Amino acid sequence: SAYRLCIMRKLPSVLARTLTSGTSGSPRLPDMSEVRSKLRDIVGASTNWRDHVQAMQERKALHTLLAKRQEDLLPRRMKDSYLEVILPLGSQPEIREKYLNVYNSVRFGRILEDLDSLGVLICYTHTKQEKQPRSPLSIVTALVDKINLCQKIIHPDCDIKFTGNVSWVGKTSMEVKMHMLQLHDGDYSPVLDATFVMVARDPENKRPAFVNPLIPEGPEEEEIFKQGELNKMRRIDFSTASLLKMAPTAEERNIVHDIFLNTLDTRQEGEGTVSFQSRKLPPNSVWMEDAKLKALQICHPEERNIFNRIFGGFLMRKAFELGWATACSYGGSRPFIVSVDDIMFQKPVEVGSLLLLSGQVCYTENSYIQVRVHSEVYNANTREHHTTNIFHFTFISENEVPQVVPKTYGGKYPIKSMLYLDGKRHFTAVMKEI
Repeated sequence: SAYRLCIMRKLPSVLARTLTSGTSGSPRLPDMSEVRSKLRDIVGASTNWRDHVQAMQERKALHTLLAKRQEDLLPRRMKDSYLEVILPLGSQPEIREKYLNVYNSVRFGRILEDLDSLGVLICYTHTKQEKQPRSPLSIVTALVDKINLCQKIIHPDCDIKFTGNVSWVGKTSMEVKMHMLQLHDGDYSPVLDATFVMVARDPENKRPAFVNPLIPEGPEEEEIFKQGELNKMRRIDFSTASLLKMAPTAEERNIVHDIFLNTLDTRQEGEGTVSFQSRKLPPNSVWMEDAKLKALQICHPEERNIFNRIFGGFLMRKAFELGWATACSYGGSRPFIVSVDDIMFQKPVEVGSLLLLSGQVCYTENSYIQVRVHSEVYNANTREHHTTNIFHFTFISENEVPQVVPKTYGGKYPIKSMLYLDGKRHFTAVMKEI
């Protein structure tokens, strides 16, 4: 199983600073509600929707606090942004209900929301100015690079601890590494490993803004920083080779052609009468067009972030839940999330939008199901659709699942074939990682 292969990266021993300290000798870790409250304080976000326009107007005045050059900002260390946060599911039973699913384990969609909030706060901690309570920066999630899990079950009655810090910095972007652990028999055991990329923008969230440089200390941190550079190059290479930009490789073209030949219906009279349109489904297979689900979400003010756009964590939760349902209905049994990767936040989602989500099984192998969820907003006034996110989820089912098959037509490579190849690429990359 992929879970047995998951090895958590060793946390730097020097990263030992917590967000807040109790008044007693031992530090008291903040919980997720305190994380979100602190974010509102840092930005000056309104708690009433009717005040949101005024709150954003007040942020305009913070423009004067922006650095003109990155060199003008104080360098920071990894331990400066290190945070630990508790999710007290064991010690505070009253919060369990929000995190509970029907299988009596934790809803992973809620964990995605918490990771998103924590990632933003870590970046604000890296960039904070000591004498300035409010930050001039608008820090938003640009990309979920990857989340790998090494536990199938997250227990709903044991405390969870999140840790994380800024691990790499560019001019206006920051990579954040986060870890989630759960308390068992007095010890915290690793559950997942997450890498997010955040970008800093001006107070109105219109233009990029410089962030403090990061200085690694010692060989361990230098290796982590170097990995951040490699991650950036890997993302560029993956994007350059995207099927939206380049034709499939020779090997991929052969895969698609083999699928075509295996689904060709030759039971008609004479070879000459066989048509590209004459198709038959192989045994234990499902056409891709029959392996999808759709959902609609009205984006209410309740789901807004500190910048009065729809909270990225909420979008991830909704996409994950549709992806899980797609995998569940396809495999016919409970799927478990193995990995999340390459979630690109292309456009913000405005409050009041109609959010359309489409879940598609795009690749299968043994018990694994690769699901792609496409997110778009629909403007009822202009009748225009705009893609906001593409989500990639790798699930493992309790049983072996049918093979998903795209309908292909001769030498052409229609959309379903491209989705199939893209799904295979993502699945292969995930398997290499774990």
